[in-house]
Amino acid sequence: QVQLVESGGGLVQAGGSLRLSCAASGRTFSSYAMGWFRQAPGKEREFVAGITWSGGSTQHADSVKGRFTISRNNAKNTVYLQMNSLKPEDTAVYYCAAALGRSSRVPYEYDYWGQGTQVTVSS
Repeated sequence: QVQLVESGGGLVQAGGSLRLSCAASGRTFSSYAMGWFRQAPGKEREFVAGITWSGGSTQHADSVKGRFTISRNNAKNTVYLQMNSLKPEDTAVYYCAAALGRSSRVPYEYDYWGQGTQVTVSS
């Protein structure tokens, strides 16, 4: 069992930055691939970024590539999403998720989810 708690969301002006954190409970955090997803009102949940269990490989959605960076610290049981050059269209609830397997862009392949943190980007 893995419990995930996101933090770091908030209100920021366009062009600004935020860093989201996702703290995981459990001693097997390093066994899980991790992902960040987001969901805006009226839209489906979409993949933002993913990272393998070791942190050796990452992937980012085209819409955030070059602006967002996923990373992890297995010693701290934490995964991060550094978000720079934020745009109003990045406004959404951001979720972290854990997959006992390889990193994936598909939500249903993740086993555990956090409660989400709101990110609002004003123009």
